[in-house]
Amino acid sequence: MDNNQINNIESTLLSDNYFFLKKYNFDYLMPNGKWVNQMREVYDRGDGAGILLYNKTKKTVILIRQFRMPTYLNGNEDGFLLEICAGLLDKDNPEACIIRETEEEVGYRLKSVKKVYEAYSSPGVMTEKMHFFVGEYTAAMKVSDGGGLDSEHEDIKVLEIPFKKALSMLHNGEIVDTRTIVLIQYAIIHKLIE
Repeated sequence: MDNNQINNIESTLLSDNYFFLKKYNFDYLMPNGKWVNQMREVYDRGDGAGILLYNKTKKTVILIRQFRMPTYLNGNEDGFLLEICAGLLDKDNPEACIIRETEEEVGYRLKSVKKVYEAYSSPGVMTEKMHFFVGEYTAAMKVSDGGGLDSEHEDIKVLEIPFKKALSMLHNGEIVDTRTIVLIQYAIIHKLIE
């Protein structure tokens, strides 16, 4: 990292219960030439990968439904979200991660995926960078029911949804996960399903 507008970075660990929450104090050079001291709390949970699975022949996509406590605390009545299959990178690369997560969460063994972009999830507070993929699936790729790993206490419901219904759900506010919204929009723009 090389930025001559930042000096004297000090970090304090606030929590390492699950991931890392740190407080950063630093000096920042303002456009008027004055240095000011700033403080930010930064949550480091690692990077992730997500995928929109689609079937051109059936004109369907696969989404998952699972409970998300932060959404429950912020207006989502039951806390469940419809979203793309996604997971955190372990020590593998994003492509290997999303192929592994797809099999664990939705039960499809993919041979190949296409990376469409990478982006920061919430750059004001998180270090996480998401790697986004699309992948075509067929019935022949189904190897299990999915649902996630018991060891990770995952409770994932796998949903195969007609693409037109997914679009309707997007437009009527049933899909509110940003990652899912962006990949569905990618599918629309690039005509993955016609």
